[in-house]
Amino acid sequence: MPISQKDQLTLLQDLLRNHHTDTCGSKSECEQIARLVQSLQNQETIHQDLLPLLNDVDQYSKNGIESSDLNEHISSSKDVLAQWVDTMNQLI
Repeated sequence: MPISQKDQLTLLQDLLRNHHTDTCGSKSECEQIARLVQSLQNQETIHQDLLPLLNDVDQYSKNGIESSDLNEHISSSKDVLAQWVDTMNQLI
């Protein structure tokens, strides 16, 4: 059974918030972020103001998957991670 769009966005926020708070993560978390973003981007009912943010989050996750130092990648993205979570809170 697929999860709702709201639940997907909440899960995405939780993952991004954890990266921001812990300044660390795993490749599998980045892969999960990428899957969530792809699913959300394919939904016709997604808030149009979220699409640019989702594109940025998608690039973040892909860069994380390919990074040789994931924790440094997360650390260098700390400010934007908080911004993404805040923006999602405002739009959902």
